[in-house]
Amino acid sequence: MRHHHGGSSIAGGEFLFTQILLSLPFIVGLAVYGTALYISKKKEREWPLFRSILWTIGSVLGLVSVSGPLAQRALTDFTAHMTGHLLLGMLAPLLMVLAAPMTLALRALPVQEAKWMTKLLRTWPVRIVTDPLAASLLNVGGLWLLYTTDAYALMHQSLWLHIFIHLHVFIAGYLFTVSMIYIDPVAHRRSYLYRAVVLITALAGHGILSKYIYGNPPEGVPAEQAEAGGMLMYYGGDAIDLVIIFILCLHWYRTARPRPLKEKTNYQTI
Repeated sequence: MRHHHGGSSIAGGEFLFTQILLSLPFIVGLAVYGTALYISKKKEREWPLFRSILWTIGSVLGLVSVSGPLAQRALTDFTAHMTGHLLLGMLAPLLMVLAAPMTLALRALPVQEAKWMTKLLRTWPVRIVTDPLAASLLNVGGLWLLYTTDAYALMHQSLWLHIFIHLHVFIAGYLFTVSMIYIDPVAHRRSYLYRAVVLITALAGHGILSKYIYGNPPEGVPAEQAEAGGMLMYYGGDAIDLVIIFILCLHWYRTARPRPLKEKTNYQTI
């Protein structure tokens, strides 16, 4: 069986391989998060239930976007592809960031390993990729390359390009969210004003791209699918971005107002 998208195709066996490979990070992530939660509880350190739920939902959404019926339909239906893009590159990363995985890991790890991880988070490569501007270029800039060049058509012909693009969409979406809202401890903090300006610029770039797709379908995509996909990207992306804007503004407000020391915690409550 072969799945056709325009003039390109991916063999059924190859597609099954991509589903398995792309699903592994989310399955491993669930297992690691669960293990860290178990260790934390053994140390009698309470962990908010809602964070565990958010991690689970985010991981499941990630799995749904790269495997199963939605992923299979996305090979031939651009609207389904865009649905997967919103889940994989925006909603799943947001939920997983709100689950505060690094905070949980630091609680669960032995002291020496926790110190090593803290040093790793302070290194210059991490500082670069978690800078709002760099993360926005990776995220929104990557989408512009995907949908305005031959990359979208080529990803349906090349197994490894297909895998790379999906990994990039998730990782770039996660780094973008991490760079904008600080839920976990952050070694290199950027000002709220800087993050707000970059966020607004990135959202504008995302919105313009969705309108461009509406009027200029990627190679092999029917006009009606491009229109539906562009509208989904525009309105669905805005809905998810509103959550990021709300959290950023909430944190900014909490930082600006005077508060007693006893209200301060090691991680954000939202």
